[in-house]
Amino acid sequence: MPEAGVAFRGVRSRGFDRGNPITLLTSAFIAGVSVVRSIFIVRSLRPDVVLGFGGYVSLPVGLAAVLTRTPLVLHEQNSVPGLANRVLARWADAVCVTYPDSADGLGTPERAVVTGNPVRAAVSDASRDRGRARFGVGDRDVMLLVFGGSRGARRINDAMVSSARALLADPALRVVHVAGRIEAEAVADRVREQLGRDDERYRVIDYIDEMGDAIAASDVVVARAGATSIAELTVVGRPAVLIPYPYATEDHQTRNARAVAEAGAAVVIADETVDGHTLAGAVLGLVSDPGRRERMAAAARTLGRPDAAARVADQARDAVAARKEKR
Repeated sequence: MPEAGVAFRGVRSRGFDRGNPITLLTSAFIAGVSVVRSIFIVRSLRPDVVLGFGGYVSLPVGLAAVLTRTPLVLHEQNSVPGLANRVLARWADAVCVTYPDSADGLGTPERAVVTGNPVRAAVSDASRDRGRARFGVGDRDVMLLVFGGSRGARRINDAMVSSARALLADPALRVVHVAGRIEAEAVADRVREQLGRDDERYRVIDYIDEMGDAIAASDVVVARAGATSIAELTVVGRPAVLIPYPYATEDHQTRNARAVAEAGAAVVIADETVDGHTLAGAVLGLVSDPGRRERMAAAARTLGRPDAAARVADQARDAVAARKEKR
């Protein structure tokens, strides 16, 4: 945050293991101390509004906003509202949600406003030509982009390695595989072993800064079903093979993926069933059918909300105006 020119003040917070009650006690104690510190911060800064994006980190500051009578606006990016937002929603002036169904998981669904999930300007302004030039992909090539988050996803990496030979049997396909900083080198070695050679059509990368351009350059994407990934895919408008992370809280990634699949924009493969055979079949089914890809891309764009950040900002301004009017 400081590098981006944004003032930052930290408070301690810690999640808890639901299977270990002791961690609940320690987390509650830390949260209580952090609420007190947050009250001092809010009173010293005197903000017009507090905006919370969920997670245990937001709970102390959200409670401080309530106790200091500062307008509070929340945002829930996932299909299943998290515990912090469910607790804070009863006092919030508005709760911005990505999916309409998320409102049902809040104690005060009447305060929910569908805004979508904000994405960076670099994503909404992404360039297909710029992305293809970066990766050396030709206009007539079909590009497959694979990513699992900043640290990668081992199950996806393993399935991609196993499917490498089958995928490259299609001469038009080019693969850009973002394997994560921890595993990228090992994945590249394993792909080389599978293919029996270096092949420029299969590129393994540890991390991509300009993910928007990479998505725009692609024809098919393989990814987890995190809220940010889905928001970026739908804003750009790309067909996807989604493999939800099975250990996400309350399995919310599966719910996220299902919403995209029901709109006709994605194919979903369960983590426990994904392997080289199933992944190659799903990907090649899309690669070989341009019409289907275009229909899925159009469906994805109907879900995307490039103005989500502006919508959230509007809710924050409205909350401030409404409080002033009451006073």
